Amino acid sequence: MTKDQIFEFFRRLAEDNPEPETELEYGNCYQLVVAVALSAQATDVGVNKATRALFAKVETPQQMLDLGLEGLIDHIKTIGLFNSKAKNVIALSQLLVDEYGGKVPDTREDLVRLPGVGRKTANVVLNCWFKQETFAVDTHILRVGNRTGLAKGKTPEQVEAKLEKRVPQPFRLHAHHWLILHGRYVCKARTPECWRCQLVDLCSYRKKVLEKPKGR
Repeated sequence: MTKDQIFEFFRRLAEDNPEPETELEYGNCYQLVVAVALSAQATDVGVNKATRALFAKVETPQQMLDLGLEGLIDHIKTIGLFNSKAKNVIALSQLLVDEYGGKVPDTREDLVRLPGVGRKTANVVLNCWFKQETFAVDTHILRVGNRTGLAKGKTPEQVEAKLEKRVPQPFRLHAHHWLILHGRYVCKARTPECWRCQLVDLCSYRKKVLEKPKGR
């Protein structure tokens, strides 16, 4: 994509949804960290179902420690990989209490020290809570970046680096949310719904599905 095409790409997304937000439910920064950590290889819908009752009881790292591993597992056992995720959440809660006074740090370097928190999770927290211009590349963004020609790369890190270079102001803060939502609801993995895509003329994907399949 050219610079003008990229600007128009995000201009259209911004016009359609000026203030995009994560679909994960949370009440504070700590709950956001936990929700994002739990969302790996799981849907936001599934995570939200599990965390509603949990977050009604747990708002701080210390409260999570008081709940304990078994108590946490009881709440999240409907989520994939719940055993390992529960251990990570307890461990990251302990680290937050021991080294950060129970507060979530605001730098990527500190965030990725937390068990179960990788670069993508850190970027989500930095963007959603601390309003930093980060690009949390998940499977949706990896797909959209490559399909459209916006940011091609074989790995999330490569796509993130391309987005860092190419996404212009004033779109940088919300860019990753627009791309996630576009990938989740329009540029789908199996059959991209190009027939209703507002970006179809800007996209370089060669196998566009321009007619709605019968039965949809």
